[in-house]
Formats: sequence, structure tokens, C-alpha cells
Amino acid sequence: MDTISPAQVRAARGLLDWSRDELVNESGVPKSTLVRFEDGATAPRSTTITAIRRALEAAGVEFLPKNGGGPGVRLKKETSL
Repeated sequence: MDTISPAQVRAARGLLDWSRDELVNESGVPKSTLVRFEDGATAPRSTTITAIRRALEAAGVEFLPKNGGGPGVRLKKETSL
């Protein structure tokens, strides 16, 4: 799954309890770009989506494909050693 939706990004931030500013700091994406994307006002470049996705995944978010409904997100399960 290459693309993520604005709703998935908002949900992922919610799971992490991150503000937009925290995602901006972790991803390097300008805040204005993130705001426009999350508000559905624009479709950012693939490099922007990749930066957002990588930052959220590095923090423990897993993006889920459509399964009879819409795409989703969850926190990765921790594995014990």
C-alpha cells in the first residue's frame, strides 16, 4: 500500500497523541502542507506522503489496507524477547 489517506494520518496522530507540530518535526514536512493534506484540500507529492508515513511508522503506527471497509491504522504489537 503506497498511499495513505488524510483520515489515516489524523488517526495515526491520535494513536500517538501527536500534534501536527510533532509530526512536522518528525517528518520534515512543512506544516502548511500537512494541514492542507489532512484537511483534504490537496494531494501532496509522493515524497511528502512517504516522509509522513515513515515518521508515523517509525513511531509505531501500522497502516492497514481496506478490509471490507476503509483503510485503517493501529499501533504495532510489541514483541517480547
